Amino acid sequence: MTNTDAMPEETEIVIVGAGPAGCLCAATLAAAGKDVVVIEAGPAWQLTDLVSSQIWSRRLKWGGPLTQQGGKDPLGTGFTGGWGFGGAALHHYAGWPRILPDELRTYSLHAQGADWPLRYEDLRPYYDRIQDEVGLCGDVQQEAGRPDRRPYAMPPLPVFPQARQLARGFERMQRRVRPGSAAINTIAYGGRPACLWDGWCDAGCPTGALANPLVTYLPRARTAGASFHADSSVRRVLSDRDGRATGIEYVAANEQPGSLRAQVVILAGGAIQNARLLLNSATTVHPHGLGNSSRLVGRYFGYHVIANLYGLFEDDLQNHLGTSLPPLYGDSVSPGNRPDGPYGNYTWGLGPALKPNDLLGIAVTRPDLFGAALHKFLQSAARHLGTMSAVAETVFERDNRVELSDQRDRFGVPLARLVNTFSANSLALWKLAITDGHALMQAAGAREIWHSPMVAAHQLGGTRMGEDPAQSVTDSYGKLHDVANVLVAGGGLFPGCGASGPTFTIHALALRSAEHLLQNWSRLTNAQSSG
Repeated sequence: MTNTDAMPEETEIVIVGAGPAGCLCAATLAAAGKDVVVIEAGPAWQLTDLVSSQIWSRRLKWGGPLTQQGGKDPLGTGFTGGWGFGGAALHHYAGWPRILPDELRTYSLHAQGADWPLRYEDLRPYYDRIQDEVGLCGDVQQEAGRPDRRPYAMPPLPVFPQARQLARGFERMQRRVRPGSAAINTIAYGGRPACLWDGWCDAGCPTGALANPLVTYLPRARTAGASFHADSSVRRVLSDRDGRATGIEYVAANEQPGSLRAQVVILAGGAIQNARLLLNSATTVHPHGLGNSSRLVGRYFGYHVIANLYGLFEDDLQNHLGTSLPPLYGDSVSPGNRPDGPYGNYTWGLGPALKPNDLLGIAVTRPDLFGAALHKFLQSAARHLGTMSAVAETVFERDNRVELSDQRDRFGVPLARLVNTFSANSLALWKLAITDGHALMQAAGAREIWHSPMVAAHQLGGTRMGEDPAQSVTDSYGKLHDVANVLVAGGGLFPGCGASGPTFTIHALALRSAEHLLQNWSRLTNAQSSG
């Protein structure tokens, strides 16, 4: 579906990207009476477009211009990217943990990475409000050591035989497991039904049981008056002779070029595309790209590294049941108690629902098998395979970066090139998690154990926030240090990642930024550029 509304020539706020951050900002700002236009490069997805099919699910991944790969360890980004209304949160698994207070202070505590320019208490009221608005499931009583929060609205995800079997390994090694907090209805709540436990989250949730922007902040934004325009690609942010942003240049759904004047520009795309757009918005006032006097736009690109463990068990694990999100979690040994090992936390997720093949499927866990051997494996694994994955913290490296390529897309915009090399610490932490996982699987009773190669997940950094303009791109509210009326929203703001999914924190940061913009409207829209 394509939005057929005519694009206006002028607005108060233009938001680039209709993912979780963009939709939340639109809902908040439009509800306060602001004129808001949201421009999205991908399709105008609706719930009725979502089909529980592994092949179809690929359409929800990034479908825009190719991101070129470079560096010692080229990094694929299509799996965790988003495309169209809802962005990456349309196919996310809805694990919504809060970042840990210590994960915001890694440099102060461990001389690793960079401290965030805020603390957990700065984010807590926004976490709390979003939790109340969306509705999360979980069990606060079983989350000892996690940050303070309000009780959850719903009981935690059900634990099916696969996760129960894997939890025995943790118990035998005297390790604690706990339910996670998830934006999935375990009971009917907020006008949305309970989950069916059929494990199709990666293809999008057509029932609305999983909280994605199509059932949370996008309809609220529309009700408040925000307009959404799909299939429209933004080429650059426009600015005047004083360096202030004046709007955006775009190519509309009918492939006609245009420009939109705006008092405020909010970049709410993925981390790669936000950096690409800023770099392509260079002028004589901003010769290295908009907001790039620090020369750090695109730098410190980050992600989590993932350790995937698999085991075959004697019992029928009913591994087709559940959600793509694991129902149980287990923690690593704190890096503060690991003086001789690599730095970083990792979090185990136990027993997500599995499909036969394709993305995260059973068959692809054994790419070495073909023909009769693969058929025999699937006969057993379809009922007896258990899997768990560790999401491991990384330290964002300056040289891991998004830069502009010499090649251009069909609209004349330089392609993004992602340069990546895994650090020695990331490799060592992944190997530690693999060793740990083998031991846990064995303790759980697996008769055969293996693991996949290291992969990366989530697109973070590239426009990191900080207090020092020489060492960061934005302040803690996402405002460019150089340009007062341009805000960045989304995972690109992260100076570090902790050891859990980023989506809830992306929401909290977006709400904090939108309300700061409203409270400081006159100052931010009248301030001069410092670029």
